[in-house]
Amino acid sequence: MVLPVVAYGHPILRKVCTDLDPDYPALTQLIDDMWQTMYHSNGMGLAAPQINKSIRLFVIDTQQVYEKSDQESIADFDGEIGFKKVFINAHILELNGAFWSCDEGCLSLPGFREEVSRESEVVLEYCDESFNKKVESFKGLNARVILHEYDHIDGKLFIDHISLIKKKLLKKKLDDISAGRVKTGYKMLFAK
Repeated sequence: MVLPVVAYGHPILRKVCTDLDPDYPALTQLIDDMWQTMYHSNGMGLAAPQINKSIRLFVIDTQQVYEKSDQESIADFDGEIGFKKVFINAHILELNGAFWSCDEGCLSLPGFREEVSRESEVVLEYCDESFNKKVESFKGLNARVILHEYDHIDGKLFIDHISLIKKKLLKKKLDDISAGRVKTGYKMLFAK
């Protein structure tokens, strides 16, 4: 089922999320709903707070970026390839590599894109959808998308990485999103 995406200004986007247990109710259905919502909204990742759940869960599909029209995988500058994964109870163990800037957007901030600087590598401890514990290192675009979604489960947004001056210049646009004065191709949930 496609769920509404929580818009900027909703308080759940600023909460630090809690870990979840393997017996979390209807987790398989929730993960499926997150995939459907992400694809319907043309996203590359989606975190639980974006569907109004304050739990440490996010899904990512970077394969769609790495695939050519002929469906052959291509590698990014670090030899990485795209992936489709579920991340449960993720915690960053290390941030490495040089900072690099890239244009970022977010389903919770439709029509809003800004240049954000992030580390190029992350080592993450997490559980997959079967609650198998993993520790993996990610680089390049994969690391960037993970860090963006990880921010969501820590109550942060990508705009927290831009300067205060720039945020002040963009205040009206942010206020419009918060107030629901925005058009999207997907359903949104706004703060009351």
